[in-house]
Amino acid sequence: MNSGSTRRQATRAKLYEAAVTLIAEQGFSATTVDEIAERAGVAKGTVYYNFKSKTELFEELLRYGVGLLTASLQEAADEAEQRGGGKIEALDGMIRAGLVFIDRYPAFTQLYVAELWRTNRAWQSTLMVVRREAVAVVETVLREGVDRGELSKEIDVPLTAAALFGMVLVAALDWQAFQRERSLDDVHAALSRLLHGRVGGC
Repeated sequence: MNSGSTRRQATRAKLYEAAVTLIAEQGFSATTVDEIAERAGVAKGTVYYNFKSKTELFEELLRYGVGLLTASLQEAADEAEQRGGGKIEALDGMIRAGLVFIDRYPAFTQLYVAELWRTNRAWQSTLMVVRREAVAVVETVLREGVDRGELSKEIDVPLTAAALFGMVLVAALDWQAFQRERSLDDVHAALSRLLHGRVGGC
């Protein structure tokens, strides 16, 4: 990767961070490009050099953020496989990876969940695509577990994948907003027990 490309990626990362924080604080409509540029510490023209509009910036922000989450889920699944663990261990690792991500990027997660409930946004199709990519990682692990006989064939794979993904998002947001006295380990342990009891059947 050349230095120009590296600089551009770094600039985009600063713009994503500035945009997600501002939009989470005051909403998309109330957030201006001037504010995003100021928060990122760049000129307004730099925003338009990287993105055609505020809407495109937000679409790319969704792709970037959910892409990071998807990669962290996949990495957790791969690590469990490399250790010789089963699919329940892989799912448990993915739950922890999701919590770590949300703890690191709470503003993005809050924004992402809020946007899932809106149907009048220009980026709705983008949102559905990136959500599908993240849930598909969980689906793959579940399906492999069913195929190997580690998990019950009665599991509805698409619905269970969506439920696990949603469980982590909602539980983590509740933790961030109302139960900050709990550690990440506490939250992971509680969700892990749910996983082992409901999906693992233990």
